[in-house]
Amino acid sequence: MMHPTPADPAHGVAQSRRRLLRIAAGAGALVLARGALAADLRPTPANAEGPFYPPQKPADSDADLTHVEGRGGRAKGTILLVTGRVLDVKGMPVRDAVLEVWQANAFGRYIHPGDSDASGQLDPDFQGYARLAADSDGSFRIKTIKPPPYGARTPHIHFIVASRNARLTTQMFFEGEAMNERDGLYRYLSRDDRRASTGRFVAAPEPGAVAVAWDIVIA
Repeated sequence: MMHPTPADPAHGVAQSRRRLLRIAAGAGALVLARGALAADLRPTPANAEGPFYPPQKPADSDADLTHVEGRGGRAKGTILLVTGRVLDVKGMPVRDAVLEVWQANAFGRYIHPGDSDASGQLDPDFQGYARLAADSDGSFRIKTIKPPPYGARTPHIHFIVASRNARLTTQMFFEGEAMNERDGLYRYLSRDDRRASTGRFVAAPEPGAVAVAWDIVIA
């Protein structure tokens, strides 16, 4: 009759140590990954509100600026989808964030009484302003048109992001725009702040549209 070989205590201890080392290594890698993620989350820098924040908000202010409720047309210009998240510097979603968004239409004109004679024409099918809440994971989605350059300004979109603990007024720029380096509000930003203020182009889910991904990090 064969008897089982008694377990080698030293072998068992060695296996246990190896398991602990693997667990510790995995946990360490996770901590390092989280630390690297947090280290990459540079706060989105503040930028000028500008002169054309709308003094009177449109009756329709949802997250689709390409269509005005009650009208059958669509805003002129290239459809732009902006998606992203509102995060804190630790990478956690800011669930109670409320975003205000405003921009020029396809002719470079704002819906503002101070932007009139010297600018392009108004577009009655362009909403021009939106107010929306971030989702529970901090995500947001805006449908608008890609703004053109005007005057000395490169294409940009204005944002105000507010939560219980913070408020940020900023502007989102677009990667690769020829006028970025000539725009005074872009040029005054540091290299890192420029990256934090610039949306990157991604594949668009709609034919003929363009899409930009941009996370907003508030301190």
